Amino acid sequence: MAQTLDAVDTDQPIKKPLRITELLLIVVAVAIGSGAYMLAGLGMDQPLEMNYWIQLGVMFALAIAFHIVIRLRAPWADQYILPLALTLNGLGLAMIHRLDLVPPGDNAADNQLLWTVVSVIISMALVWFIIDYRHMRRFTYVWLLASAVLLVLPFLPFIGMEIYGARIWVNLGIGSFQPGEVAKLTLAIFFASYLSANRDLILLAGRKLGPITFPRLQDLGPLVVAWLVSMGVLIFQRDLGSAVLFFGLFMAMIYLATARLSWIILGLVAVGAGGIIAINLFPHVEARIDGWLNAFDMDMIYAEHGSHQVVQGLFGLASGGLFGSGLGEGRPDLVFAANSDMIIASLGEELGLVGLTAILAIFFMLITRILRIGLSARDAFGKLLAAGLGCAMAIQIFIVVGGVLRVIPLTGLTTPFMAAGGSSLLSNWMIIGLVLLISHTANRPMQAGPMVNASGLGAGTSVPGQPVEAGERK
Repeated sequence: MAQTLDAVDTDQPIKKPLRITELLLIVVAVAIGSGAYMLAGLGMDQPLEMNYWIQLGVMFALAIAFHIVIRLRAPWADQYILPLALTLNGLGLAMIHRLDLVPPGDNAADNQLLWTVVSVIISMALVWFIIDYRHMRRFTYVWLLASAVLLVLPFLPFIGMEIYGARIWVNLGIGSFQPGEVAKLTLAIFFASYLSANRDLILLAGRKLGPITFPRLQDLGPLVVAWLVSMGVLIFQRDLGSAVLFFGLFMAMIYLATARLSWIILGLVAVGAGGIIAINLFPHVEARIDGWLNAFDMDMIYAEHGSHQVVQGLFGLASGGLFGSGLGEGRPDLVFAANSDMIIASLGEELGLVGLTAILAIFFMLITRILRIGLSARDAFGKLLAAGLGCAMAIQIFIVVGGVLRVIPLTGLTTPFMAAGGSSLLSNWMIIGLVLLISHTANRPMQAGPMVNASGLGAGTSVPGQPVEAGERK
């Protein structure tokens, strides 16, 4: 598709946006999160002690620091991404704190606040130090190797850990970490890099069967790799959620790259084959499916690894009704993993259908802003990376909410930005940093030298601070 480049005379300095909208929305976002944090304590008859003001001060300081970093390094970035992420993070902290107030409590809110600080600082570092995100596509197979290493780490002796039947954790000495969450990001970069470089070959070659063009056998390598990775995660790590997420991420990105229905058909065939193999050969998958289909059978409810968790979550959502019981007024603590896997059920019980719909609307706005950034990016790698990250977040939200509502089997995936867990928080804030970089490059006015004609940049003209790549002079 032809790109229209607005060349700007370098003799006239370009005024950077003041980002007032972002600043005002940051204040609102921090107020929502901190207000919910305090209301949760008041609902549990707790006085407003010093920890409440510490939480407010830390979140506001982080938000302002990130705002300043964006002003200095990515002033043309989308002004809604950061406030939306801060709102979700703040609401998650509030619910985790509310659950901590139920004895015995495990100080999960303090750990989550610490991980928030670390995650936001790393996200700021990405924005500050990555001058041009497009350099990442030069290391296509390095990203694939990094993904493989991250997925293998839980199997290494001494550091690998198995928790609740899933081997997806590593022990860092100071706490546990889930490498698969970061692998989601490295796989997205690999897919974007590979598909942007090989898109024409994949798109032009193929065999036509009726109205649908299918790829050649030699072009099915990425599909086979994605399927093997997903099956490996399902079989060896026993993590159904991550397996579905990884394969769904690949299918979304290859469809965005080619717009061919044949890839969706082949992907569904691969999913069906993988599902049949997993159900018939692996007991933990069969048990998960049985718990989903027969959730309200008494034998299933009280069975080990049965459906008690999802049934309790459904009763909690039902008791919340339209407007919820109020923060601190319900009993979400009766649900196992209420602050992590089931935090959506906890929020639904105390905020009701209205509050839960508002949270899902915030996710919807965040994902649509990320997809819009993908549409506006000027290079194929940026388009695929931003759109892929947005699709990954959408798929993860669907898997989490669908599992809690019993639309699909419950998995161990966490709600982005909200659920307790440092690895999930870190990976999602890294996504925010990368998306802001892509948005800045996409929205920044093009600067050209004196060789400018009606069709855009003249031959041999370079853009200061922004190299012109193949395909961008069209």
